[in-house]
Amino acid sequence: MSHQFVPVNWNRRKRIYDLCVWVGIVAYIVIFVSVTNVRFQGEASITPVIVLMRAFATCGFLMLTIILCIGPLARIDKRFLPLLYNRRHFGVSFFLVALIHAGLAIFWYHSFGPINPIVSVVTSGGDYQSLSGFPFQLFGLLALLVFFVMAATSHDYWNAVLGSSWKSLHVMVYPGYMLLVLHVGFGAMQEDYTGILPGMLYASVILVGGLHLYSALFASKAQITLETLENWVRVGNWQDIENDHAITVSVGDDERVAIFRYDHNKLCAVSNVCQHQNGPLGEGRVIDGCITCPWHGYQYRPEDGCSPPPFTEKIETYQLKLEDNVVFLNPDPLPAGTSRPVTEIR
Repeated sequence: MSHQFVPVNWNRRKRIYDLCVWVGIVAYIVIFVSVTNVRFQGEASITPVIVLMRAFATCGFLMLTIILCIGPLARIDKRFLPLLYNRRHFGVSFFLVALIHAGLAIFWYHSFGPINPIVSVVTSGGDYQSLSGFPFQLFGLLALLVFFVMAATSHDYWNAVLGSSWKSLHVMVYPGYMLLVLHVGFGAMQEDYTGILPGMLYASVILVGGLHLYSALFASKAQITLETLENWVRVGNWQDIENDHAITVSVGDDERVAIFRYDHNKLCAVSNVCQHQNGPLGEGRVIDGCITCPWHGYQYRPEDGCSPPPFTEKIETYQLKLEDNVVFLNPDPLPAGTSRPVTEIR
């Protein structure tokens, strides 16, 4: 829960998450290989290495599509929030699957000649002036390098060392995705039989793009309109806030504030930005008396925005007042870690 340079400590939930991911990976590979071997027999049979290569390729592409869909789905419906838990583990697992596919491809197509296999990938034949003959391998290699950097920096150590640059680095998942789309698209043009990859490609692009667009529109429609009253802004009725959950409001140009209801009759307002990786605190909930970030479980006390000892993270807090069941917010933030009177519902 804090920047401590120690090995990852797996708890029961993390083990279940990782187990589900890898059971799914193994099941997919087994089913893909079995169906392919049944479908293509005799003279039409496919070399086992190529079958595995395709299995890991489609599995990795499917995993990346799911990873990119988790964020917008969680913003559209809170029931998807559990999928955010340890999403970095999902990303590292995806990289391992992609690495196996790349290793098989390099071994099978680039390891039996006099040229270094990696050099062969970069200099392999192709026509840069032809869409149907474009050397798609280069896109795959660049995408793999992007995902390697992301997987290698997924530990909290790198988040602490890189600071605010960490999040910017991991936004590279989108350029990496586009490189992978180009790799799959150009590669499919050069295959006599492309299998399910073209369908997966179109479905993935439509799904990822559509969900991100819809979630952006959904968030803008769901944003609460605030009415300014002197130095306070009117948020709405406290009954609209589910116990141990929050609503998120925007004040000013960019500031977002999470207003939590907890212990059934208490209200607090804090910054919506977690100090760990800028996670959306308003999408989390109050667990064991602490506001808990939905991304990685960082916690803050509602009364002062401080992480419970021995942790030292702090977030900005805000003042609230209640008039005739209507919640009002003072939009001026208090310094991070500032205690203020608890607003009680009477």
